[in-house]
Amino acid sequence: MAKVLMKGNEAIGEGAVRAGCRYFFGYPITPQSELPHYLAKRMPQVGGIYLQSESETAAANMVFGAAGAGARVMTSSSGPGISLMQEGISYLAGAELPCVVVNMIRGGPGLGNIAPAQSDYFQAVKGGGHGDYRLICLAPASVQEIIDLMQDAFDLADKYRNPVMLLADGVLGQMMEPVDLGDEILRQAPEKEWAATGRKKGGPKRLINSLYIVPEDCEQHNIRLSQKYSVITKEEQRWEEYRLDDAKLVIVAFGTCARICKAVIDRAREEGLAVGLIRPITVWPFPNDVLSRVRETAEQFLSVEMNMGQMVEDVRLAVEGRKPVHFYGRVGGMMPVARDVLEEVKKLYNGGAV
Repeated sequence: MAKVLMKGNEAIGEGAVRAGCRYFFGYPITPQSELPHYLAKRMPQVGGIYLQSESETAAANMVFGAAGAGARVMTSSSGPGISLMQEGISYLAGAELPCVVVNMIRGGPGLGNIAPAQSDYFQAVKGGGHGDYRLICLAPASVQEIIDLMQDAFDLADKYRNPVMLLADGVLGQMMEPVDLGDEILRQAPEKEWAATGRKKGGPKRLINSLYIVPEDCEQHNIRLSQKYSVITKEEQRWEEYRLDDAKLVIVAFGTCARICKAVIDRAREEGLAVGLIRPITVWPFPNDVLSRVRETAEQFLSVEMNMGQMVEDVRLAVEGRKPVHFYGRVGGMMPVARDVLEEVKKLYNGGAV
């Protein structure tokens, strides 16, 4: 099939439809508004439901209802909107309801601006809402990868009965690239024996709940959730390696920053500097396995982000203090420039680490 030119936000919508998502509830906010616009047209074409909610809070709770009934369902927002959804997302995680939440990150804190950022990293990978819970977080770096990861996002959500977040910055949502959509196979949501779809012919009672009044019951629920998160951490780490085999300085970057850093690495290699890249595809679970391996041969690490230093904390935890971990970041919609990152690499490589 010939490639088609798609904007990142539209690719998320098309990927969701092809993955079997038939329910979308959301509220528009820049820089992700093209996604609900796309699904407003696309959902009716496949027998799905698109509903613009009165708020992000309402959208998250509509997702709760559809997910509890066993549907493949999605919502999307950015920055302040995701903040408003946090209570609902915590409920979804507590009730173990599968769904996909898209966060097309804009600058913050507060209203910030509508420019691209990666400043919602903490919010996405550390929980965000109340209670002990985790979201599986996927961080694509191209429009093609968005299409490919949407199917994975819904499959992972169903496999673990857990919300999955697609985490990207505003650049990726607005970017247009050629993509191979493959054959148009419209998948159906798998049968879910636990879903609350009514007691048909006196069948077993099915209850969707995250309320455990008895402390001992709540503790056991949290322990069981923690055990599930341990399995996810072991089984679902994903990453990309780029020119890593002999790297003495390893850059760690996700999303758009990783694309910039690939150009930096190519230029550094031309100047004889052994530099490589680890790109987390899952930012939770964080790819500790590859960092544990590479820290034995690399001499230092550099985390490049569009924030004031958030993922760098996970890099330092993975490296366990065995090698220096540095940080370079831009904020407020300012993106790292390859020339500047290369200068930082040269400074570190030549012993100029701060």
